[in-house]
Amino acid sequence: MEEFLKLVELVETLRGDKGCSWDKKQTVESFKTYLLEEIYELIDAIEKNNYMALKEELGDLLFHIIFISQICKEKASFDIKDVINFTHTKMYNRHPHVFMNSSSDKPIEKKWEEIKKNEKEEYSPLSNIPHTIPALLRAYIISKRVARVGFDWVKLEDIYEKMFEEIEELKKAEGSGQTEAIRQEIGDLLFTIVNISRFHNIDPEDALRFTSNKFVRRFNYIEKNINLGGSTLTEMDKLWDEVKGIEKKGK
Repeated sequence: MEEFLKLVELVETLRGDKGCSWDKKQTVESFKTYLLEEIYELIDAIEKNNYMALKEELGDLLFHIIFISQICKEKASFDIKDVINFTHTKMYNRHPHVFMNSSSDKPIEKKWEEIKKNEKEEYSPLSNIPHTIPALLRAYIISKRVARVGFDWVKLEDIYEKMFEEIEELKKAEGSGQTEAIRQEIGDLLFTIVNISRFHNIDPEDALRFTSNKFVRRFNYIEKNINLGGSTLTEMDKLWDEVKGIEKKGK
């Protein structure tokens, strides 16, 4: 596509002999922080349902992908065409039910895991999960992947039973006063709640982000209507209930 090639050529110029000094000194490693920033800005645009911002953030992310590919091209590793062709081939092969007239009674996700397993000599459902992603999201991905291969609770009630068990173990750890034991039990409880979220097909990272935003919004209301330093908890709770009522009426 002409527009895509124009952007590729622009990046090549920026990295060229007569390009930008800042762009020429960038490395693949230096883009790690930039990429994280762009991803979160993209998510923010999605959550705000702001399509103008979404267009801009998708463009920024595309620019970064092309830029990194250009650096790799200069190292004679690969270029943006290789990235596109590799992804096209992978996605084509992973959708035989669409492109190859292949039929199967197995759920698509389980078939997907089988195809991935055949692609690699050494494969595990838990391979290639980055340690750097937020812990809550990583737990969600881990639980989804093992569930695809049958390592899962049979019903939601079983997870609730496990959750109450973990709460009791956390209380016991608290009673011991051992910080490490408490830390581990909190982690176990959180992981169990992640699985409850997964059973409802809800991303726990997204759910917690929504609740955090809601909390900030309600606390801001309290700040605007009271002197925090000279107010009681009862007074603040009253304002909290007040803003909750306002939000419910606005629905």
